[in-house]
Amino acid sequence: MPRINLLPWRDELRQKRKKEFFLAILAAVLVGGALTFGTKFFYQGLISNQENLNDMLRTEIAKLDAQIAEIEGFEIQKNRLLERMAIIEELQVLRPEVVRLFDELVNIMPSGTYLTSVVQQGRNVEVAGITDAAGRVAAMLNNIEDSEWLNGESLVGITTTGSGPLAEDEFGLRMQQVPTDGEEEGIQ
Repeated sequence: MPRINLLPWRDELRQKRKKEFFLAILAAVLVGGALTFGTKFFYQGLISNQENLNDMLRTEIAKLDAQIAEIEGFEIQKNRLLERMAIIEELQVLRPEVVRLFDELVNIMPSGTYLTSVVQQGRNVEVAGITDAAGRVAAMLNNIEDSEWLNGESLVGITTTGSGPLAEDEFGLRMQQVPTDGEEEGIQ
């Protein structure tokens, strides 16, 4: 007699396929989750590395900014020193002129005349003095005219004080000091 299989083989096959399907879905979910977490951790690592690099760059930029500020301070200090050096050089050039001016004032003054004040502003010199005769002031003007070191003389005024043999003349003169060959004309 023929054998008839009355077992529900179709139901078993269906159950087996269902199980395999759920296992495949579970495996896909697990693989998808693993890929998602792996990708998330990978990009978090990249972001973390980039943030570390950014922090390092910010630190280096701050150091460089401090160095730039220090260099600017040095530049300001250098400019101040250069200005001081220029002033010192100018003073070194002008130093012998004071001596030359007083020496020339002694040479141009006739006897019987003395100075009460000497004021120098740049190259302009203004003197005031007293003499026993007004003619000596004229002689002083002639001496200034003949001088190598002084020029541009002008008489500010002569006033007589006192009377008789004790009379004195007070006078004021303006002149300019001639620059030496090595000096600049523009020094004031």
